[in-house]
Amino acid sequence: MRQAWKNLLFLHWQAPIAHLQSLLPPGLRVDTHRGKAWIGIVPFFMRNVRPRFLPSVPGISNFLELNVRTYVYDESATPGVWFFSLDANQSLACTLGRRLFNLNYRNARIAARESDWIDFTARRGGFSTDASFSYRRRGSGRIAEAGSLDFFLTERYVLFSSSKDGSQLWRGRVHHAPYQLQDAELESYSSEPVAWNRHESLPGRPQHVCASPGVEVEVFSLQKL
Repeated sequence: MRQAWKNLLFLHWQAPIAHLQSLLPPGLRVDTHRGKAWIGIVPFFMRNVRPRFLPSVPGISNFLELNVRTYVYDESATPGVWFFSLDANQSLACTLGRRLFNLNYRNARIAARESDWIDFTARRGGFSTDASFSYRRRGSGRIAEAGSLDFFLTERYVLFSSSKDGSQLWRGRVHHAPYQLQDAELESYSSEPVAWNRHESLPGRPQHVCASPGVEVEVFSLQKL
């Protein structure tokens, strides 16, 4: 598939390794940077989502998404992303994400406004609290240096998913140019999406914050592990 990820905000908190490991299916291990594990909340805009060789479709190909994720590797030591949840305001995208990629897509009400400041508000069905984010990118763009925390948290080109019972793992590859990262000035943020997944709350402000105007992406078929 082809798609574009735009106006990404990356918020990350350190998390206990043992706790994250307890939430993963068999065959995946928590990946760490200098001995620290991380959980991330990433709101962004999905644009021009379509199968390869087909045009985008108005009303379907553009939507908003909010991910809760951590970083893992499989038994072949391939690093990637594990998504605890992917909330989106496009029901068809949620259905296809669950059926085609075995990802935990959830329907949500999400609204966003793009200007100098980007405002993004989401609420998952069945919950009474909003997750609101307001930020703007600051400073010149940079490409993450290999080995840096920026690189560890953003430059991931593999996603993992599993069956509901965790007995089957899949690995999918994505391709895009390196992110142009910028510092982000936060006016408001939320760790509420972690609570939507019945996980322990994240205390305090995020310990790593950055943003990107976005990338063009190719998503490839899943491979059974």
